[in-house]
Amino acid sequence: MFDLERWQEIFDTIRKNKLRTFLTGLSVASGIFILVILLGFGQGMQNGIAHEFEEDSATSVWVWPGTTSKEFKGLNPGRTIQLRNDNYASSLALFGEEIEYKSPRVFVRNLKVNYGKEALVYSIQGVSYDFQFIENAKMADGRFLNYQDEVSTAKVAIIGNKIKQDVFKEVETPIGEFINISGVLFKIVGVYSEREDREEERIYIPITTAQRVFNGGDRLNNMSFTLPVMENFDQAVVQAVAFKEDLQSHLQQVHTVAPDDTGAIQVWSALEEAKRYYSLVGNIKFFFWFVGICTIIAGVVGVSNIMLIVVKERTREIGIRKALGAKPWSIVGMILHESIFITAISGFAGLIFSMGLLEIVGPYVEVDYILNPSVNFIVAISTVLVLILAGVIAGFFPAWRAATIHTIDALRDE
Repeated sequence: MFDLERWQEIFDTIRKNKLRTFLTGLSVASGIFILVILLGFGQGMQNGIAHEFEEDSATSVWVWPGTTSKEFKGLNPGRTIQLRNDNYASSLALFGEEIEYKSPRVFVRNLKVNYGKEALVYSIQGVSYDFQFIENAKMADGRFLNYQDEVSTAKVAIIGNKIKQDVFKEVETPIGEFINISGVLFKIVGVYSEREDREEERIYIPITTAQRVFNGGDRLNNMSFTLPVMENFDQAVVQAVAFKEDLQSHLQQVHTVAPDDTGAIQVWSALEEAKRYYSLVGNIKFFFWFVGICTIIAGVVGVSNIMLIVVKERTREIGIRKALGAKPWSIVGMILHESIFITAISGFAGLIFSMGLLEIVGPYVEVDYILNPSVNFIVAISTVLVLILAGVIAGFFPAWRAATIHTIDALRDE
């Protein structure tokens, strides 16, 4: 039942102690504000990391050669490992059933590229037709490489959207145009787009063309694979780690590399790397929770201290109430109402301000590995409700002390 007189008493007490009430409420509001902002940036870090891994296929596994660092089976350290077509073929033969998409890659260097009289300074890479799905490249115009291009050693090229904007300004579409690569004409059949401009500064040609036309032999610079997507993230990580280890072990045996010489054959798994980042973010979010909760506890302790002071100041009044027949729980309710009111108003003020700040500023935050910091509204509301419960607990002990004061002692208080 609504008690108007009790609310009048609460507001009278607040008006008489404006500064004290304001500072108490500020400590509670700042606790909620800090917690929500920290949780928002924790979620922003998780969003940013997910965004980074979306650039390539989430299940991709990349292989590139290095240099041996250990003696093994009579072979000296310092040997440079060279991947070849046979390595790619044997890997597919052994692990083909586990692989979704696959592509070798060759970096074609020291070539002159021209479009008409204009010299182009962009990297040229020989890849297979599956490479589009490994890189998550979106076709903006035309098509990507296909199987027929590869088997026929076709003279076709795929360019990035940035190359189109920089070089082909005068034509409606670059599809059908020719670029000259060291005296060999290549027909542009597709334009792809990526998330970053630097990813669009590449010219892709069929892997077979890159090796045969430009004297690449059977040499490869790296190999890339993707694994089928699984519903459970942890299972996907286990699958990726097992595949990575098996593939690395196979290539180490082929190239006579010591099993613990991981620098000679390097294998990188996007899922394994993602798990490391997510684990780190999980630890950071736990730390944010810890800091925020400690700040809130400090605010609640402040409320409890203020309520003790209120009880001390109103001891004589409480004694008069008890002398007039006020029940203990009536005294407890009087103190609790003020404690809950201050805690609730301050908590919701901190929540509204922090949520509003994240809503306004969050979409414009552009920091590496932090994207659109935000917080789940239900989590935020639940936090405030827990804070109000803490306010009840904070106010109960001073209230109970007030209720248990002997009437005679209360009336004697000065």
